[in-house]
Amino acid sequence: MSEPLLTVADSLKDRARAALGSRNLVLVGLMGAGKSSVGRIVASQLGIPFIDSDHEIERVSRMTIAELFAAYGEEEFRALEMRVMKRLLKGGPRVVSTGGGAFINDRTRRHIKKGGLSIWLKADLDVLWERVNKRDTRPLLKTENPKQTLENLMNARYPIYAQADLTVLSRDVRKEIMADEVLKAVVEQKESAAS
Repeated sequence: MSEPLLTVADSLKDRARAALGSRNLVLVGLMGAGKSSVGRIVASQLGIPFIDSDHEIERVSRMTIAELFAAYGEEEFRALEMRVMKRLLKGGPRVVSTGGGAFINDRTRRHIKKGGLSIWLKADLDVLWERVNKRDTRPLLKTENPKQTLENLMNARYPIYAQADLTVLSRDVRKEIMADEVLKAVVEQKESAAS
């Protein structure tokens, strides 16, 4: 008599990978929320590729994000970002971290909703500020009062980020803990959709 096949995945990683299926996992949220650092860990745990959309934009344009903003302005940058995201989401599964403004663009948001499962990494102002004030590479924060600018971005963008399929609270804990919480959210979403 043969052994019955094990159909229930026993680890969180296996359960999350099964729940994701062929969909992309798209991380959205403000700068400093942890989309890239947590995304890399999640992709590694799931055994699928990780793509940072900002890095991909820089690769195809041969310019940095700051240079693109300076040369072409935010509107042209968002159009390029939308085209890159549309291309990235055609394949899968993979983990894609987006730039902070990607999900705000209606067309990009539609591509994300069609091409994957979106997770908003939601963080409060103090957590974000602690993470972003150390680097001078954020074009939107090159203002007289960058912390106030960040708060204004939160106020404008959080209602739109809330349209993501799932929300995970990004806080001051190890990235591995955040990655596990993302995996749990994927599993719970699949299980609640099945019931």
